[in-house]
Amino acid sequence: MDSLTQIVLGAAVGEVVLGKKIGNKAMLWGAIAGTIPDLDVLNKIFFDSVTSNEMHRGFSHSIIFSILLAPIFGWIVFRFYKSKKATWIEWTKLMFWCLFTHPLLDMHTSWGTQLLWPLDYKFSYNNIFVIDPLYTVPFLTFLIFAMLQKRGSVKRKRFNKMGLYVSSVYMLLTIMFKGITYFVFRNSLEDQRIEYVAMETKPTPLNSILWTANVETKESFLIGYYSLLDKDKIVKWRRFPKNHELLGSYKSDPIIKRLARLSRNWYTIDKRDGQLFLNDLRFGLMGLASDENRFVFAYKLSIVDEKVIAEETKKNIKGATVLFSALYNRILGNK
Repeated sequence: MDSLTQIVLGAAVGEVVLGKKIGNKAMLWGAIAGTIPDLDVLNKIFFDSVTSNEMHRGFSHSIIFSILLAPIFGWIVFRFYKSKKATWIEWTKLMFWCLFTHPLLDMHTSWGTQLLWPLDYKFSYNNIFVIDPLYTVPFLTFLIFAMLQKRGSVKRKRFNKMGLYVSSVYMLLTIMFKGITYFVFRNSLEDQRIEYVAMETKPTPLNSILWTANVETKESFLIGYYSLLDKDKIVKWRRFPKNHELLGSYKSDPIIKRLARLSRNWYTIDKRDGQLFLNDLRFGLMGLASDENRFVFAYKLSIVDEKVIAEETKKNIKGATVLFSALYNRILGNK
């Protein structure tokens, strides 16, 4: 999830663990601890784009990280305050739960979380977008109300718990929506007699009403959309050829294998102006237009000394207003 959401979650968890003893300090350090796992984005400074993307949500989002780092961070904060209001063990508990709930939340998004690192497996439930105001705003509102109450008061505890309850209920709703839309996509494929190998569904940006499905067939991938407000359940599919043959002998190159593993084999190859690009389909297209061919994650492939070099393409945010307008209109349902 986005940094703000993780800050809110960390603050709320910190309040549950130690708020009664130390008040807003528990929220403050909970918020800080809740953001620590995402510092792995700094890997982009030291590593190439492929390596840094492979490392993202890896060790820093694992159970091992939480267990190893919680006592260290707990000791640092304990020594910083030099106060007996909270012991080192209590600070360690706060740090552990704030570090650990971060990857638990991230598991619900599309990227995946390597919770059991060093095992090479990422948990990804695909039931909530990384930024969802309906999850974050109510949660943040209750947290602010809690902050304004006296330490240890019933109202403070009640507001904080309400934030946790409301956000959790919304998360359960997104799982229910995922189930509903999954069957719509599956039935649409069957009605249209489309044979497929696999299917993944996920919500579109900033909402849980409009969902999209990536469908793998033998020679291509299909992408379709369905809103819970649609008047009919006929999904229109766009076809994207895999074009893996364009890689030729380089299909077995180590960097291609790494990108295939990173995308979980949900990738296509494009050739534009003589240049090859690998598109990671897991995060969808840059827009909803019928002629949109740009993907959120794509890599420019170059051949240097008979080896493939991959460079992540820059994301062009121009036209964001048009995208949000199209997204809003599509959420409201087809006609």
